[in-house]
Amino acid sequence: MQNEEPIKQSCLQVETDLNAVKEVLQWFEQFVSPRWPKDFWWGCQVALEEGFTNAVRHAHRHLPPTTPIELELKVFANRLEMRIWDRGEPFDLLTKLQVLCQEKCNPLEKEDGRGLIFMYRFTDELSYQRLSDQRNCLLMLKWC
Repeated sequence: MQNEEPIKQSCLQVETDLNAVKEVLQWFEQFVSPRWPKDFWWGCQVALEEGFTNAVRHAHRHLPPTTPIELELKVFANRLEMRIWDRGEPFDLLTKLQVLCQEKCNPLEKEDGRGLIFMYRFTDELSYQRLSDQRNCLLMLKWC
């Protein structure tokens, strides 16, 4: 998997602005292909949109609107890889997901954490880690 070349890939950089979600979704559309089912693409789109809006609303909450958010999509023969880099304070994604999943109420009925649940449910692998350059990388993989 490490040496496999993507069929298609692209990067996008936008400012910290919720209005940029329109540009992010238009960029995502170039990847949609009948090769995989519509529900595959729909789930990936939801996960990407939630990841982006979380970067704006949470990671970059106290940063200038000119702070860049970087995105990358790679299509392979059997999967889609989506990455979002932010420059905010890191957090423990796995612990937050465990807390959300253990709550007695339906986490989808709450506003806090709903995006994380969507990303978790619509992807096959989800991780968030701090990099040496002081950015954080949200990685979402979906296998087909």
